[in-house]
Amino acid sequence: MQEQAISEIQAAETLEALQLVKTRYVGKSGLVTKELGTLGKLPPEERKARGAEINVVRAAIQAALDEKEAALKRAALDARLQSEAVDVTLPGLPLPAGGLHPISRVYDDLIGIFTRMGYEVAEGPEVEEEHYNFEALNIPWYHPARELQDTFWLEDGRLLRTHTSNMQIRYMLEHEPPLKMVSRGKVYRFEATDATHEAMFHQLEGLVVGEGISMADLKGTIAEMARGLYGASAKVRFQPSYYPFVEPGADFAVYWDNPRGESKWLELGGCGMVHPNVFKAVDDLREAAGKERVYEGKTGFAFGLGPERIAMLKYGIPDIRYFYANDPRVIGQFRGELG
Repeated sequence: MQEQAISEIQAAETLEALQLVKTRYVGKSGLVTKELGTLGKLPPEERKARGAEINVVRAAIQAALDEKEAALKRAALDARLQSEAVDVTLPGLPLPAGGLHPISRVYDDLIGIFTRMGYEVAEGPEVEEEHYNFEALNIPWYHPARELQDTFWLEDGRLLRTHTSNMQIRYMLEHEPPLKMVSRGKVYRFEATDATHEAMFHQLEGLVVGEGISMADLKGTIAEMARGLYGASAKVRFQPSYYPFVEPGADFAVYWDNPRGESKWLELGGCGMVHPNVFKAVDDLREAAGKERVYEGKTGFAFGLGPERIAMLKYGIPDIRYFYANDPRVIGQFRGELG
């Protein structure tokens, strides 16, 4: 019986088939169990020896059952792992890549242009003191230009800067001429939002100071910037304008071949020769800080422009509010062009 049972156990290919063999031999009505039931009919002198023989057979069959059951369970687990396996060597699912914001792209273009021309990039505070934002730039409290800039004032008397021109003063305090710098960043004005205005927007400010700097140098710089942005055919024109911190002052516009067929003059910003009062204010601040007066008698030019206007035309965005929209349907309108 032992040999027959072990042969059937080894031939079982599934746990269900093995269970049938187990029931046939060591179940409650199995053959081995029945043999044990016959021990009571034997004489006492034979009962002990016969019981030992049956227990040996039972133990051998049970050991074969346990070994076969373990082997079948391992095989079933291996098959399941194989069927559910994840091949970690395959590439993951592609996810849509993000793209740079249009303003970031324009900033990168502008910074690249000016660094190639030898300008240093400077960053400054967005929360500013009134003196750096206005007085040192030749805009005292009674100046009419203050009425043109609705300002966000803080409770401690500071303000959110209304332009990046504050960096002209801060940079000259720490550096001596000759110098060339550009500063970029957010600016804030309490304005009503419409298609071309927001309460928060961006500017890029440039400053050059040295000996014999002239309007010709300024126009050449703006022309080089325009060619860098719009190609070799871009043209620049100046139109007289007024800014308190420059004299003379001008607005500058660029004519470029718009690929959408809307080529025209585009006003990009303001510029001019640095006002002598600005140089005097810087030297006064330097003197108060124990530094040498080095700016009076020097010449220089400054310019500022808005990246939003450049980006809107470059990427065909009709309304500045799209720059700051969170609605994916709005963003999706320009995804194809902006990347």
